[in-house]
Formats: sequence, C-alpha cells, structure tokens
Amino acid sequence: MLIIDIIRVALKSLAGNRLRSFLSMLGIIIGVAAVIAVVAISSGAEQQILDSLNNLGTNMITISHGMTRGTGGRISQSTTDLFTYEMADQIKALCPDLNNIAPYVDGSGLLVYNDTNVQGRVRATTPEFFEMVDLDLAQGRMFSEADLEESRLVVILGSEVATDLFGETNPIGQEIKITRGNYKFSLNVIGVFESKGQVMFTNYDSQVFLPVTTWMNRLQSIKYVNGFSAQARSNEVAEIAVAQVEYFFYQRYKDLDKVNVTSQTEMLSMASDFANTFKILLGGIASIALLVGGIGIMNITLVSVTERTREIGIRKALGAKRRVILFQFLIESCTVSLFGGLLGLGFGTVVAMLVSHLGGWPFQVTAFSVAIAMGFSMMIGLFFGIYPASRAARLDPVDALSYE
Repeated sequence: MLIIDIIRVALKSLAGNRLRSFLSMLGIIIGVAAVIAVVAISSGAEQQILDSLNNLGTNMITISHGMTRGTGGRISQSTTDLFTYEMADQIKALCPDLNNIAPYVDGSGLLVYNDTNVQGRVRATTPEFFEMVDLDLAQGRMFSEADLEESRLVVILGSEVATDLFGETNPIGQEIKITRGNYKFSLNVIGVFESKGQVMFTNYDSQVFLPVTTWMNRLQSIKYVNGFSAQARSNEVAEIAVAQVEYFFYQRYKDLDKVNVTSQTEMLSMASDFANTFKILLGGIASIALLVGGIGIMNITLVSVTERTREIGIRKALGAKRRVILFQFLIESCTVSLFGGLLGLGFGTVVAMLVSHLGGWPFQVTAFSVAIAMGFSMMIGLFFGIYPASRAARLDPVDALSYE
C-alpha cells in the first residue's frame, strides 16, 4: 500500500469519528494553547520590565542605604546618617568612571493652589538628575546654581500635578503652598516637565521637584540625603564604576553592608533571570496538559484498535504487512496531535493577544515558542501512538477475524 493510501485511510477513519477525534485533540489543544499563551505573556511582561528599566535612564547606578544587623544582643545601627550633600562631589572626583551624580531626598506634602489641593510625592534633587533620567521641560526652566546655593523656594511640576492643580491655567510664575506638618511654605512654579509616564514603580508625572538644598535647609532642616542617583560613562564600565563607588564607601565606613550600590545592568540581568525562571516554571506547568492530551490520544487509539480488530484481521489476511498497520495507526495519532497543535496555536495566540492588550505590554509570540509547542505536541502524538499502533500490528489474523 502506498504511503498516500495509508494516510487517506487514516484520515477517513478519523473523519468517521469526528467527535471522538476532537475529544482526543482537546488535551493537545489546551496544552499547546497554554504553552503559547504563557510564553507569549511572560515574554511581553519581561519586555515591558526591561523597557521600564531602560526608561530610568542609561547606565544608571543607584546608591542607597544598606541594612545592618545587630549581633550579640546589640540593636542594629541606623543607616540614615550616611550620605551628605557634599559627598556627591567627593564621589564624582574619586570615581573617574562616573559621568554624573545627583543627591536626592524623597518626601511628600499637601500641595495647594487656590481651592485645589493634591497630595503629592516630592523629590528634592539637583539638575543632574533630570539629565540622567531624560526628563525634559515642557515649559519654564530648570534649577539654577543660585537656586541651590540660596535654597530658593522654587518647584518644577510633573505634568499630572500641573494639570490637577492648574487645569488650563499657565502654572509658570504661580505660587503654590506645600504643607509639612504644622508648617506651610510658598513655592514659586518655575517649570513643568513633559509627560514621561510610569517607569517601574515611579511615576514622574505625579511628582514635584525641589532643589535638594531647599528641602534640607528650609522645609525639613536635615543634614543628610536619602541617597544618590549616578550614571556611568558607558555600559562597558558600569560594573567598574560600581566597584569604584563601593571602594569609596569602604574606605570611609569599613563596612559595605551599610551601603547598597546597584547598577542598571545588574537590575536588567536580575529582571531577565527572574522572567526566564518564571517563564520556564509556567511553561512546565502548561506542558502537563500536553502529557494529559497524549494519554488521551493513547486511550482513544487503543479503543479504535479494539473496535477495528476484525478490520485489521481482514487486511492482514489480504496481505497487509505489519509495518503498514503500524504506520496507519501512527499516522492517525500524529494527525490528531498535528491538528490539535494547530488549533491550540491559534487559540493560545488569541489569548496572549487579549491578555497583552489588557495588561498594556508588548505582544510577543516567537518562532521558538511555536516550534517548541508544535514539536512537543507531535512528539506526544508519536510517543503515545506507538503502543496502540504496535499492538494493532501484532494482532494475529486468525484471532482478529474471530474477534467478537
């Protein structure tokens, strides 16, 4: 019997039992759809995380407080008094692979303009910070050296805050009040930033920005900043710059646990590793459905062999060789897997597209994930079809013809 005839007989057999064939496909459909959807969704989410990290700026390095532990019954020491405003210039002078550095203090306050008020997040920093994170002015001006030296009560608004407080009114030159505890301060609006949107866990559009010296000397009366945002000269020297910063603080404190220095490259690597681990984990769980589908194919094929025992006996009595019978049932199981895989591919793509649209992240179905899912589904069909097919091929013609 020619191969084309074997395939035709196998397809005719499947078409004669459409419902049973579809039910045997169902596990493969669900499995392939789950694998495609999970890999596509996790790939899109990973891309969104990486894009958000890149939007933080290029070659960024974050210098923040570390954690110290108490030993021998002693209470851990506070790490809030580590960083001074003047330390930024010292770090930059002693770390040649740093391009920029900016001290910052984060806080909050009630912002009031006429009868409108907004509870806003405040970042007090220097103009170098805006260069590093690519914050551009929509109108107005940046902080000047005089603003920093004289601790002037000036403020630059994020786009959302400007809209919430002023609506269609031009905010430049207007006075807003910020409430800190029992104290109120009047701030002159000197600028408004263009919209940047959500960047990881930070929304610059909903923040306001003050000169760091204004916050330290006039609004809060503190001597220390929360940390520093820095920028390496290039991606190639980012890790060297981190080592230089760590050496600076080790020379000063003899204890690197007090300081946490993290490069953007390290954050990107950690995010990518986490996303890949998550992708493999979910993909493995989804693949279980493929195994269940394979068991379903084997079960249905065994039933088919039993039902067609007399047919097999007649064909073998007429001269059909064992390999022809074997090949026919393998074709049937692989066909079920193939069509189930194609339907699962379409269904999984639609689900991934819908979830990506709702989640607001890029839609990504890669050729690799399609090849893995389809290849695995075909292997499942082949593997779980071998036993029923070999059982059919081994049937004795006399026993098969006498089967009731």
